[in-house]
Amino acid sequence: MSDATSTFQHWRLETDADGIAWLCADRAGSSTNVLSRAVLEELARILDGLEAAPPAGVVLYSGKAQGFVAGADIDEFPQFQTAEQVYQLTRQGHELFRRIETLRCATVVVMNGFALGGGLELALACDWRLAFEGWQRTLGLPEVKLGLHPGLGGTVRLVNLVGVREAMPIMLAGKSVTPQQARRMGLVDALVTADDWRATAVRYARRPAPVRRPPILDRLLSTAPLRPLLARTLAANVARQARRNFYPAPFAMLDLWRGHGARGPEAYDAEARSFSELAVGPTSKNLVRVYGLQERLKHTGGDKRDVATHVHVVGAGVMGGDIAAWCALRGLSVTLQDREMQYIQPALDRARKLFERRLRGPGEAAAAMSRLVADVTGEGAGDAEIIIEAIFEDQDAKQALYRDLEPRMTGQAILATNTSSIPIEDLAPCLRHPERLVGLHFFNPVAKLPLIEVVAGNNTGAAAASIASAFSRQIGKLPLPCRSLPGFLVNRILGPYMAEAMVLLGEGLAPAEIDQAAVDFGMPMGPVELADSVGLDVALHVARILSPVIGRPVDTQLEARVESGRLGQKSGEGFYTYEDRKPVRPRIPPDSVEPEVQERLILAYINEAAACLADGVVTDPDLVDAGAIFGTGFAPFRGGPLHYARSEGVATVVARLERLAERHGDRFNPSPGWARVEGK
Repeated sequence: MSDATSTFQHWRLETDADGIAWLCADRAGSSTNVLSRAVLEELARILDGLEAAPPAGVVLYSGKAQGFVAGADIDEFPQFQTAEQVYQLTRQGHELFRRIETLRCATVVVMNGFALGGGLELALACDWRLAFEGWQRTLGLPEVKLGLHPGLGGTVRLVNLVGVREAMPIMLAGKSVTPQQARRMGLVDALVTADDWRATAVRYARRPAPVRRPPILDRLLSTAPLRPLLARTLAANVARQARRNFYPAPFAMLDLWRGHGARGPEAYDAEARSFSELAVGPTSKNLVRVYGLQERLKHTGGDKRDVATHVHVVGAGVMGGDIAAWCALRGLSVTLQDREMQYIQPALDRARKLFERRLRGPGEAAAAMSRLVADVTGEGAGDAEIIIEAIFEDQDAKQALYRDLEPRMTGQAILATNTSSIPIEDLAPCLRHPERLVGLHFFNPVAKLPLIEVVAGNNTGAAAASIASAFSRQIGKLPLPCRSLPGFLVNRILGPYMAEAMVLLGEGLAPAEIDQAAVDFGMPMGPVELADSVGLDVALHVARILSPVIGRPVDTQLEARVESGRLGQKSGEGFYTYEDRKPVRPRIPPDSVEPEVQERLILAYINEAAACLADGVVTDPDLVDAGAIFGTGFAPFRGGPLHYARSEGVATVVARLERLAERHGDRFNPSPGWARVEGK
């Protein structure tokens, strides 16, 4: 091949003896390819040459081991100021991809792993698409997760390629598909391996561009008379998951298709206009902020590294068993200890279901199951780099276990407690090496919630805290460094919120009304259902620990239900009655509950978030927001509780708290932390 790379920073272009141009995406200074402005500007210059002297074919591939192209450069999104600015940039991208689409030679793209967002849109502009074999969900258009929809022609090209029935679920939910799924639906033309991709690419580069049409039923559904009917059905499905005023992007996608049917230049222009409006709107800006918070947590503790091959988990209850299963899912060898096999078996059964649901490759689920071993005698503790204690919340019981475990630990192992509320300093005195004790507080359900609070006590060593953060990243979680204070961050923020819900119940409001008020704000579920979900016995235990910290008494209704055995979802009855693990409750129309109910719940929540900042539970407001979003599901489109307060105006929020304090008592007195939120 001839070398023609000297003038390009982010691409390599070589032409072989048969006249095929090999164009390699290899963004400088990064392990991942993204479509930054500089990358696209260079691609435009390369196209100038390919248009002037068309090669025999073009093969577009990646120089990165981690995949093809991850999408647009999200770090550039905060620079967007006006819709017109975004529109002009988007139309430039449209023109660039149109030039690829109309090159006077065949274009082949080879996707070695993920091709997401703008990366997949780039692939859609090529004539032929090859993907590496694999069982991971690597191909998708996840823009909706940033409050956007595809903006580089994806809303048009994907529908025209695979049809509306396949395209809409990919775009509306932002869920990726496997290469095998992509091949079945016609998104990918062939599956290749690391050994044969070059030869296969050459064969396709010598073929003329194909004529593609979606299935006849999809063409029929895209006609003007039928589009409104299908769009109405799809919109109703989306509305069950999200509200238009909270998350406008999926509804905007449907509006585009309803209006243009993914046809003609007008469809591309409408996509650009719609994308531009969304990009400067509050939902997208806040979701881009959430993405930034996630990236910050990913880099907590430095570069990602593996610190364990074997994990020993003590306690096979729901939390401990699910922690063990998750670690095995992520490739670690795991031993799971409890008093008798009868307590471990249910955890193994749940793990098998998780593996079968998540692992789709041949033999992968069985391999994960083989990595998870029942260990009644606890012999695995002697070989583990990480020992996780996940027994019930009792200080004496935990310390008795630590006395038994410590003599068997290897010299470099750390002991991690999954306590949800007990300060590390209260647990450490029984240990000869308290510097090796650290908190790793997972959240339920473990397989869905990404956060782990990494809790350092006064005696926790820097090495143990660093290993704990690295381990969190190793198993695909987001580590949040916390100071060891009662409730840490997440449970402490939730404390006043859930306590206020109990007060409202005492005033005669129905559980469903209280929960609807929270959902109307954007919470994933209301505080009463949340209490039932975690277990009222757990909620009561945490409430007793937090009571002196948050200045709220333990609610007698909560105590009464626990005493009577009504523990919530797990017992079939709590504040709600449950059928098939779902609460039986009346439907409360959205936005029908007295506004002060929502105000009392949400201001109790965000006031405690400010108090956590004042007490130094975490180091800055962004980490408070990250913990609230990834640990409690605080409405992501609002950007976090403290960000929400700043957007409303801190002075306004403080004034609202003062008014509530006048009406309802000192529990609403503004926290001293509001001065830090304002940056004073």
